[in-house]
Amino acid sequence: MSLKQRVAQQPAWMLHSLPWRETSLIVEVFARDYGRVALVAKGARRPMSELRGVLMAFQPLLLDWSGGGEVKTLVRGEWRGALPPLAGRALLCAYYLNELILKLTAREDPHPALFDAYEAAVAALGRKESPLPLLRRLELAMLRELGYGVMLDADTDGQPFSQDGSYLYIIEHGPQPCAANAETADGVRVGGQTLIDLAAGDFSRAATLSEAGRLLRALIHHHLGGQSLQSRRVFMELQEL
Repeated sequence: MSLKQRVAQQPAWMLHSLPWRETSLIVEVFARDYGRVALVAKGARRPMSELRGVLMAFQPLLLDWSGGGEVKTLVRGEWRGALPPLAGRALLCAYYLNELILKLTAREDPHPALFDAYEAAVAALGRKESPLPLLRRLELAMLRELGYGVMLDADTDGQPFSQDGSYLYIIEHGPQPCAANAETADGVRVGGQTLIDLAAGDFSRAATLSEAGRLLRALIHHHLGGQSLQSRRVFMELQEL
């Protein structure tokens, strides 16, 4: 049985909400010091509720809650500043980030570094910065923070990466040198310079951005354990249109 919590002025972001009963909401929030938390916002759907205009995705929040068990009770909420509303591609990218956190993190498992990375990514999307480098940085930060260990220090033989080398990144094993023209279905092929750039968090090269995207998607797909990402499917459909 969970101990009863009384939490005040906790920085948080709303990830998802669902109607509950006639006038309330169940909200999933990502809090800096508590991780992903489920809260019931009683009466939040009433026209005069103070929470009605506060519980919005992609706006920084300060929340108070109390209670034990899996779902706590939201007591109070307010904005801690405001960000420009997201639209178009930036909005879809932000929903993708929310979906990753919902599906990859465990309830009430704090990840302050991931919280800070998410907050920086949403703020940058609001400034209309190029979204792909933001997504790659957040994906990499998430995999590292959750302990999935992206091996970027050296290849599987313990050797530093060669800028001109070709590597096969095998999930759960790491990057091993391979011939540039080798045929394989066992991993993701990446260049040495891409692995060097990934370790440095440098996505300025177009080739790095493309190869890193393939590698990180494969790693995330593996750790999702078969769960699909609705936001990624919608994004692909829009690209086809």
